[in-house]
Amino acid sequence: MYNKITIIGNLGSDPEMRYMPDGTAVSNFSVASNYRYKTRDGEDREETTWFRVNAWGRLGETSNQYLEKGRQVYVEGRMSQREWEDSEGNTRYSLEVRASEIKFLSGQGPQDTASGGAGAQGAAAQGTGEEADDLPW
Repeated sequence: MYNKITIIGNLGSDPEMRYMPDGTAVSNFSVASNYRYKTRDGEDREETTWFRVNAWGRLGETSNQYLEKGRQVYVEGRMSQREWEDSEGNTRYSLEVRASEIKFLSGQGPQDTASGGAGAQGAAAQGTGEEADDLPW
C-alpha cells in the first residue's frame, strides 16, 4: 500500500517543538489549505481544511527554527491516525500528517539545510525517517 499526501497552505500557529525521551525532536503545527470554487449559481465559495502536521528529527528542528504563523509551506508526508481519550473519557480519533519533506514557500528561510537544499520555490528540508510510536502531546 502507498500512503502519501501533499499540502500547500499557511501555518495556523507557530510550531511547538518537544523532545522525546530518546532526544528526538518533534515539531507540531497546523496548516490551513483553501479551496476556491463557484457554485452552480455563480457564487464564489471558499472552503478551508486544517491539517495537523508533525515533523521529526532534523526536519522538526528546521521547521521550528524557520516556520511561523501565516507562512506558506509545501508539506509532503503520510497520513496517520491517532487515538486518544478526551476529558470525559470518550475515545477520539484525529488524522495527522507525518511530514517527510517541507518547503518554505514564503518569507525568509534557510539558504540550505543539512538534509535538503534550495528548491525552485524556496528552501527545502527532508525528514530522516526518525519517528516514535507516540506523539508528545
